[in-house]
Amino acid sequence: MEKLSNPKKTIEVIQKYKFDFQKKFGQNFLIDEHVLDKIILAAGITKEDFVLEIGPGIGTLTQYLAEAARQVTAVEIDRNLIPILQETLAGYPNVSVLNQDILKTDIEALAAQYNQGRPMKVVANLPYYITTPILMGLLEGRAPISSITVMVQKEVAVRMQAGPGTKDYGALSLAVQYYARPRLAASVPPNCFLPRPAVGSAVIHLELYPEPPVRVKDEKLMFALIRASFNQRRKTLVNSLNNAQNLAFDKEEISRALGDLGLSEKIRGEALTLEEFAALSEALGKIREERSR
Repeated sequence: MEKLSNPKKTIEVIQKYKFDFQKKFGQNFLIDEHVLDKIILAAGITKEDFVLEIGPGIGTLTQYLAEAARQVTAVEIDRNLIPILQETLAGYPNVSVLNQDILKTDIEALAAQYNQGRPMKVVANLPYYITTPILMGLLEGRAPISSITVMVQKEVAVRMQAGPGTKDYGALSLAVQYYARPRLAASVPPNCFLPRPAVGSAVIHLELYPEPPVRVKDEKLMFALIRASFNQRRKTLVNSLNNAQNLAFDKEEISRALGDLGLSEKIRGEALTLEEFAALSEALGKIREERSR
């Protein structure tokens, strides 16, 4: 069948099935073959790969993935799209479609079924409203994944790769960079989608680390410190952490931990690197242990 990257073909399929775009699923279908090629290139898909696609829509990107990969499993939450996918992907025997919520999908089982348990590549055009929960679910779940290549809102992509001291640097930057090395692969204007979104998009490639770049005894404590420091990002770190209800450290303990690391008690969280947050987590963890003795 003719590729869905042709806007006329996309419109034809949508009209044939009288498909209504669901705002709750954030549906915007890609209609630009150059962008689709860039996604395949950024993801580094080869004939050796098993690819998990999240949110295939009507199958536009899926067609490209199927031609590049050994096997593709596409997880689609909208049951109204399943009959369309059965038609648009009929010519691709290496594709299976699951009508599921990706947040409830057993990714490890898919790796076992299609990839002998080896790490897979994830590719997705993510709905803007649920980008962070899906991404963090994939990263924190530590399923067998080697890379994630996703289309997201451009400002979210910029935040993922931002560094200390910049206005875009925040809790998301640190969370993503703890698990993966981010690389902005392409900027995508609204006219590459049907319907057009109100904002620009970007393709970002996340190469997952076999092990995090920093070691901490208590990941939960480190991420609690990160969240607290950016909840009140204009305050000093001492005040931000002291004001956090889920952290039981007083100003003296926080100042002491910062001093042990050679950091000023006037420093703000936005100035700390991932390595410094890890070191602060270790220092405050020791203080908490001393206190409980």
